[in-house]
Amino acid sequence: MTPRSFARPLPLALAAALAAAPAGAQGTNPAADPRVGLSAGWTDAGQAIRNLELVAHRDRPERFVNQANAGDFGFINADLAFRGPYVFQGGYNGFQVWDVSNPSNPVLRTAQVCPGGQGDVSVYRNLLFVSVEETRGRTNCGSEPITGNVSPERFRGVRIFDVTNLAQPRQVGMVQTCRGSHTHTLVTDPRDPANVYIYVSGTSPVRPGEELAGCVAVQDPAQDPNTSYFRIEVIKVPVAAPQEARIVSTPRVFANAQTGNIAGLWRGGEHGPGTQRTAATNQCHDITVYPELGLAAGACAGNGILLDIHDPANPVRIDEVSDPNFAYWHSATFSNDGRKVLFSDEWGGGTQPRCQRSDPRLWGADAVFTLTDRKMRPAGYYKLPAPQTATENCVAHNGSLIPVPGRDIMVQAWYQGGVSVFDFTNPARPVEIAFFDRGPMSAEKLMLGGFWSAYWYNGYIYGSEIGRGLDVFRLRPSEYLSQNEIDAANLVRMDTFNPQMQTRMTWPASFVVARAYVDQLVRNHALAPSQTTRISNQLDRAERMGATARRPALRQLAASVDAQAARSAEPERVRMLAGALRDLAAARR
Repeated sequence: MTPRSFARPLPLALAAALAAAPAGAQGTNPAADPRVGLSAGWTDAGQAIRNLELVAHRDRPERFVNQANAGDFGFINADLAFRGPYVFQGGYNGFQVWDVSNPSNPVLRTAQVCPGGQGDVSVYRNLLFVSVEETRGRTNCGSEPITGNVSPERFRGVRIFDVTNLAQPRQVGMVQTCRGSHTHTLVTDPRDPANVYIYVSGTSPVRPGEELAGCVAVQDPAQDPNTSYFRIEVIKVPVAAPQEARIVSTPRVFANAQTGNIAGLWRGGEHGPGTQRTAATNQCHDITVYPELGLAAGACAGNGILLDIHDPANPVRIDEVSDPNFAYWHSATFSNDGRKVLFSDEWGGGTQPRCQRSDPRLWGADAVFTLTDRKMRPAGYYKLPAPQTATENCVAHNGSLIPVPGRDIMVQAWYQGGVSVFDFTNPARPVEIAFFDRGPMSAEKLMLGGFWSAYWYNGYIYGSEIGRGLDVFRLRPSEYLSQNEIDAANLVRMDTFNPQMQTRMTWPASFVVARAYVDQLVRNHALAPSQTTRISNQLDRAERMGATARRPALRQLAASVDAQAARSAEPERVRMLAGALRDLAAARR
């Protein structure tokens, strides 16, 4: 959520051409969409769901809700992190830990009051990291008000908890920062297993230097080049001694490489007639790292940036883009193969109704860029296709990939626009394939609510609902997604998932993975029906064979499939199928 020389811009002609293409499509007429016209209510709102199943819902626990005001900012839920059978749910009043060993029956293990907001979380082994930016945050996690602009009791930065005993989390480290921590990103380095790194994205005003030495509140670097704006902070955390965590660098990732001007990217304002008014780039909101690629994508207010993170303590900007449709670059997601990056625009800061029928359909949307030779190029947009009301805060927000082999599928939260699952494999024509939505919190007034985030984790989708609690979903097969594809996605298992740190998703050798590729070729008419029928039949026969006969049969089928690639409408997908067949042939069983 957004708090209360220029980069290479997207050419206006190209923006106009992309505007002519769909920003999101679905199988029904939006005018007849069941999400339109849902009844309002805090706990009894109407619901619409398609190609998903709601398997569980849990209300906010007692100390995490203001019964007199469901939208009270001081108590709202925020982001999620995952470790083993646990979901860590951050929020403005602290964090909750849910045991989802049985996803249809989440059990609350801990509700730790520790105010400070946003309360975004990440987890590494026994350590939980929590972002704090509000001036009410206290070093001891207390709830008592802090008086005065300067106080030794105030905490703004990143808290570190030991959650070895989930029933009694212990604060074992604190790192103060000049702008607090709106969000943060956990970064691991396989060459440095003794430490983890935290990229801090601070978006609040700079605190007084009298409260934290070294903080400089001057915004214009010409007046003071040591300004605490125009940078991120990098914290190094010794895993065995988190109390020794400290800031090790403050990279000026927005600097102009030629002039050295640290305010080197978008300076704020409009891009021309009819364009969005874009925030100035003096901060990042979210940074998503992909350590296996050595890359990070920063959504940094006025720009999307690409960072080289091979040296995690010293990230270096290698590319940047701007977009005349974006108000505030908010978050980023790489495709699994690293050939695309999707940025979201939080137009209105997450508190405004930006999905109304009258709103520009490319504002408050996702923009997809292709990534080639470490350069980003615009490719398309996606926006929630169902119009929302004037009492529903709605805009693109946090989401993650769903690991369907051969496709780029994402689940994403849209605040009171609900949860949307969409395919951006073809970035010029993304298509919605599933959704869930509730009616507005109130029919009379705009009240903060809806989904902060929605993430896939080990076969289920978990949604952090700002005002209502925690939701758990699973995918249902449809014309957009087959059961084989769902089963193949469910083969991917993660021990830990922090949404701002992507890891490469891989699939074990499995007949269901091969059948998922066949289903895609059938759906996309990429091979003749006689060919896909023959492949399916041969797969069935091979599965019934013993191991000795199965291996040569699968190798022969893979060679036959490979030979068909050149004549296919989707040669790359055909080769993926052939690769899956060879993996099966090489498997021990």
